[in-house]
Amino acid sequence: MENQKSVIAARILLGLPFVVFGLNGFLHFIPMGAMNERAMDIMMAYVRTGYFLPFLAASQVIGGLMLLSGFFVPLGLLILAPIIANIVLFHLFLTPGPKELILPAVLVALGLFLAKKYSAVFAPILKPRQDR
Repeated sequence: MENQKSVIAARILLGLPFVVFGLNGFLHFIPMGAMNERAMDIMMAYVRTGYFLPFLAASQVIGGLMLLSGFFVPLGLLILAPIIANIVLFHLFLTPGPKELILPAVLVALGLFLAKKYSAVFAPILKPRQDR
């Protein structure tokens, strides 16, 4: 029972920020903080594509809702994994500093924890081909 509570807590702690920040991508209720020039350059490039930020926001909301609802949790983790990787790389290279890596580290830890808990679902896709 304790194990199930930790999985639910991790799903909520990982899913909720993605739903909130994903919705912010559409509704703009959280102001964007100051960014250095390199970080602003990449953000403006994302804006200029015309499609990337809405796609990213929708992916965050969908993946986050999958985690929060408990339906399709492994698929939600797969959707969010490259987003988490980009968050880590963005903060590592464009906004360096130890305090800037706290949230990315928490997201990685929660994602890895949940991936381990759902490892039975991921095991078949991580096996090499056997039909050769």
